[in-house]
Amino acid sequence: KMKSAIFASLLAAASAFAPASQKASTTALSAFEGELGAQAPLGFYDPLGLVADGDQENFDRLRYVEVKHGRICMLGVVGYLVQEAGVRLPGDIDFSGASFASIPNGFAAFKAIPAGGLVQLLLFVGLLEACVMTDLTGEAEFNTDFRNGAIDYGWDTFDEETKLKKRALEINQGRAAQMGMLALMVHEQLGVSLIPSV
Repeated sequence: KMKSAIFASLLAAASAFAPASQKASTTALSAFEGELGAQAPLGFYDPLGLVADGDQENFDRLRYVEVKHGRICMLGVVGYLVQEAGVRLPGDIDFSGASFASIPNGFAAFKAIPAGGLVQLLLFVGLLEACVMTDLTGEAEFNTDFRNGAIDYGWDTFDEETKLKKRALEINQGRAAQMGMLALMVHEQLGVSLIPSV
């Protein structure tokens, strides 16, 4: 009986590694296979099925959020590392004489920044949301184009292929920055040094 039980458990364990039959991809998901950001090796990757219904408007909103969070994290990773390297603004953060250099890095900064400073940060982010990180003029080429007719940096001189390549690079770099930001926050909470000692 013992040999039968062992054989049955081995068979059950081996069946976990047997290839499962794959469903053919649905028409809704294949609608996004050619979208910008669906790149090798994963192609279009939607493990949670957020756009399984094929709704283009929902896909565009999620792409807008992805690019926006990617841009924020690109700035965040640079800021995190610059502060960790010891670079600070000169001067005081408030009228009581607390210097920028006295504010610790990362999560500890939320406790050290005076309440008025936190309010200013929130108002500044709100201003960016309402007046900068949106298409105010209706001239946007795509849903994450926030130039508003004011900033160009040569974008209009690129051909369509170059524009698509640059947008794809931004999406991928934003994805990497989001993972990098998460890793920096986890490392800080674990007490791991973010910059190796020299």
